[in-house]
Amino acid sequence: MSRVGKMPIALPQGVDVAITSDQVTVKGANGALSRAMHPLVTVKKDGAVVNVAPANDSPEANAMSGTMRALLANMVGGVSKGFEKKLALVGVGFRAQAQGQKLNLQVGFSHPVSKDMPAGVKVITPTQTEIVISGADRQVVGQIAAEVRAIRPPEPYKGKGIRYAGERVVLKETKKK
Repeated sequence: MSRVGKMPIALPQGVDVAITSDQVTVKGANGALSRAMHPLVTVKKDGAVVNVAPANDSPEANAMSGTMRALLANMVGGVSKGFEKKLALVGVGFRAQAQGQKLNLQVGFSHPVSKDMPAGVKVITPTQTEIVISGADRQVVGQIAAEVRAIRPPEPYKGKGIRYAGERVVLKETKKK
């Protein structure tokens, strides 16, 4: 059996899990998340612990039990603590400004770029060159952060662009004659 799938998921205080035949719903302080159940996986709640097990002995069921366990653990962590991604703008004149559910960027184009945030995702800009994207759904937060980074990814010669906080960009040497 999958090593990840064997581990139980401990439910923190204030997190409630509802399991139906085809869906798992997790509710907590940061909202509610739901995910469709895979038919090859069984999920059981025992008090303050959720266990995931494969429905049969096939390798696909074994693999999906580990995947479902990781997804459920991320849902529990998201509704209790939440997830966040930090981005940094590197470049002269590069600025970011959050206005409600909209992120306005000036990143070297002839026009400002605007990115709308989906429901459940919050964006703040502590400084003009920092962006913090947070929310309960780990996949959505990571996807939005990747889409913002893709607007102007770091270029390899000067390192200008939008990068994840802590991301190390290896600079290339310029061409010599």
